[in-house]
Amino acid sequence: MHIPALATRAAITATATAAAALVGVLPALNGVAAPTAAPTAAPAAAPEPAVTPAAPVNSPATVELPVETVALSRPSAVGARAVSHAMSKLGAPYRWGATGPNAFDCSGLVSWAYKNAGVSLPRNSRAMSRVGRPVAKSDLRPGDLVFFYRPVSHVGIYIGGGKVVNAVNSRTPVKVSNINAMPFNGARRI
Repeated sequence: MHIPALATRAAITATATAAAALVGVLPALNGVAAPTAAPTAAPAAAPEPAVTPAAPVNSPATVELPVETVALSRPSAVGARAVSHAMSKLGAPYRWGATGPNAFDCSGLVSWAYKNAGVSLPRNSRAMSRVGRPVAKSDLRPGDLVFFYRPVSHVGIYIGGGKVVNAVNSRTPVKVSNINAMPFNGARRI
C-alpha cells in the first residue's frame, strides 16, 4: 500500500475522532449539558483534558479542522456513528454491487455504515435520495447523505469541512472527496 495514502487515512481518522470528541464538549462550553456516556465499572479518576490532540501539532500527518466548522456542524448520534463506520473503511476496494465489509460500491458503503449505526436504508442511491428529510447544501452536518448527478447515481456521507466519504469507482478505493468534485444533486438527513 502507498505510504502517503496510509498517512492521509490516519490523519483523516484522527481528525474525525478529534472532531467527534470536540463536538461532545462544545455543548458544555455553551452552557448546555453535554451528552453523558453510560457509567462504567472503573473507579472515578482525576478529570482529563476535554480534547487531546491525536498527533503532535508539528506532525506532517496532522490535519486541523477549524473549530467554527465543528461548532456549526454537530452531527446526530446516528450520523456520527455512520461517519465513523464509513471512515473505518478508507482504502477498501470499490466493487460494483458490493455491500461490505471488505469491498463496496457507493450505496453499499452508505447502507453498510448506517446499518452498523442501527439504521436500515434502501440499497441504491436513487432510493436513498427519497428517505429522511431534505437538507440544503449550506446546512449540511456530518452524517447527512449527499447525492450527485442528475438523475441521482452516486451517494456519499458528508463528514464536515466540505468533504464526503464515498466509494467512487473501480479505479479508486473508498476515499474522502471534496463535495464540489462532482455535480451536487441534493442531500438528506436521516
